[in-house]
Amino acid sequence: MKVAIAGALGRMGRLACAAVAGADDLTLVGGVARSHSGESLANVLHLPNDGGRLYDDTGALCDTAQPDVLVDFTTYPASVAISSTAVQKRVAAVVGATGWQEADRKHLADACERAGVAACLVPNFALGAALMMRFAVEAAPHFPTVEIVELHHDGKKDAPSGTSRLTAERIRATNAHNDVPIHSVRLRGLVAHQEVLFGGTGELLTIRHDSLSRESFMPGVLLAVRRIVGRRGLFLGLDSFLGVR
Repeated sequence: MKVAIAGALGRMGRLACAAVAGADDLTLVGGVARSHSGESLANVLHLPNDGGRLYDDTGALCDTAQPDVLVDFTTYPASVAISSTAVQKRVAAVVGATGWQEADRKHLADACERAGVAACLVPNFALGAALMMRFAVEAAPHFPTVEIVELHHDGKKDAPSGTSRLTAERIRATNAHNDVPIHSVRLRGLVAHQEVLFGGTGELLTIRHDSLSRESFMPGVLLAVRRIVGRRGLFLGLDSFLGVR
């Protein structure tokens, strides 16, 4: 399976390039970045294997490298155009950028249906975070009150985080809670952390997940890449692929 990375020279993009390049069943065929266009991705990132070259245009990458999947680690709103271009070229898209609005989601979903491919918006690639959301949904009907506390590094641009917003959306969908307050903390030294607090009579249930390094996201990136090909439509969250073969 051929994979390309948009935002290849960013912190997450570099890790994703290394993870894909090191997977026996995947082939890194190129990346999108604002600099080093035309240069070897392997040379720029010091990868052990050939990874194709860098492009400054998503359409050119899709036409030339012909990836099966594009992993998008750019930022919103640039990610909307990048992912939409990939889908229009019939390349499945795995999107790590947060900040997408409902209109953006609908636009990408419609593009997926027209092209007959899939895209997935993943606010958090940690497997434990996906399970945290699933457990929160299971607990929601059993407790009268719930609040979310999300904690991230001080360089994170959006607040609340995409993970907390998706968690709240999933909890509200159970019809057990109309209001799910979210509290955001931004502190240097943190990576990505979230706890869902359920309060009942005389008891507290805390469901917490901690990512202690960005490497924790790579197994989820590879999971999404391997399981999105051959599907159609827009998926939300890594848990869309948990238990799917």
